[in-house]
Amino acid sequence: MQNIKQFQHSDFIQGLIWMALGMISFVGMSVGSRELASTLSIEQVLFFRALIGLCVIVAFGRMLLPELRHAKLFKLHLARNLVHFMAQYLWTIGVVMLPLALVFALEFTMPIWVALFAFLFLREKMTRPRIFATISGFIGVLVIIRPGIAMVDPAAGLVLIAAAGYGLSLIFVKRLTRDVSPGAIVVWMIVIQLPLGLVASLTDWQPVHLADIPWMVVAGLGALCAHYCQAQALKRLDASVAMPIDFLRVPMAAVVGSYAYGEAIDLWVFLGGAIIVLANYWTVMAERRAGMGSPSAGRLLQD
Repeated sequence: MQNIKQFQHSDFIQGLIWMALGMISFVGMSVGSRELASTLSIEQVLFFRALIGLCVIVAFGRMLLPELRHAKLFKLHLARNLVHFMAQYLWTIGVVMLPLALVFALEFTMPIWVALFAFLFLREKMTRPRIFATISGFIGVLVIIRPGIAMVDPAAGLVLIAAAGYGLSLIFVKRLTRDVSPGAIVVWMIVIQLPLGLVASLTDWQPVHLADIPWMVVAGLGALCAHYCQAQALKRLDASVAMPIDFLRVPMAAVVGSYAYGEAIDLWVFLGGAIIVLANYWTVMAERRAGMGSPSAGRLLQD
C-alpha cells in the first residue's frame, strides 16, 4: 500500500514538472513568434515554425513510417489542419498585437467551444454543467474585453475566433484518435501545414536574417514541446487538476510581457480568465461526480 502511495505521489510530482515545462514552452513559443513577426510576415512565422517541426520529426519520427504509408483518414487530417492553420494564423496576430496575458486568457475559452462543437458534430450531451461553463465563459470574456467601457481591440475578436478554431480542430482530433496514433497526427500536422505555410508566406515574403534563426528555433521547438509536455502531464494528472495549474500561464505571460515588452498588467484579464477557468474546472468536477464525462472528453478540455 505504501509503495502504491509513493508511486502516485511520484506520478503527481512528475505531472507538475511536465505542466511547468509545458507552460514555459507555450510562453517561449509566443515570444519567439512575436520576435519573428517584428522582421518577418506572420505567414513566414507559421512556415518556419512548421519547418523546425519537420526537422524534429525527420530525426525522431521514422518509426511512424509504416502507419503513415497507409494515409488513413487523410481527408479528415486535411480538414483538421486547414482549420488549425487558420486558427494559428489568427492566434499569432493576437500574440503580435495584444498583451501576452490577454491572449492566453482569451485562449482559455477553447473548452467552451469544444463542448459546443461536440454537441453539434459528435452528438454529445449539452449537460447543465456544460451550459453553465458556456454562460460563465461568455461572462469571463466580457470582463476581459469590457465592451462599452474600454476600447475593444479587434485583435481580441481574432483570438476568440482562433480559440473556436482550436476547439473545432480538437473535435477532429478526437475522431482521428479512434484509428490513428497521436504521433501520426502530429506528423500529418507538420506535413500538411508546412506547404500551407510556404504558399502563404510567398504572398508576403520578407528578407530572412541570421538573427531570425534563434527565434525560429524557439518558436518551433516551443510549439512541439508545449504539446508534448502537456500530453505527458495529462498521463499523470486528471484534467480537473491540470486545468487550474495551466491557468498559471496567464500570470507567467504577464510577467514576461511586463519585463520584455513593458506591457501593463491588467487585473481585469486575471479576473475574467479566472472566471473562465473556474467555470470549466467546476464543469469537469461536476461531470466527474455524475459519471457523465468520458476520459477522452476530459482530456479534450485541456489539450
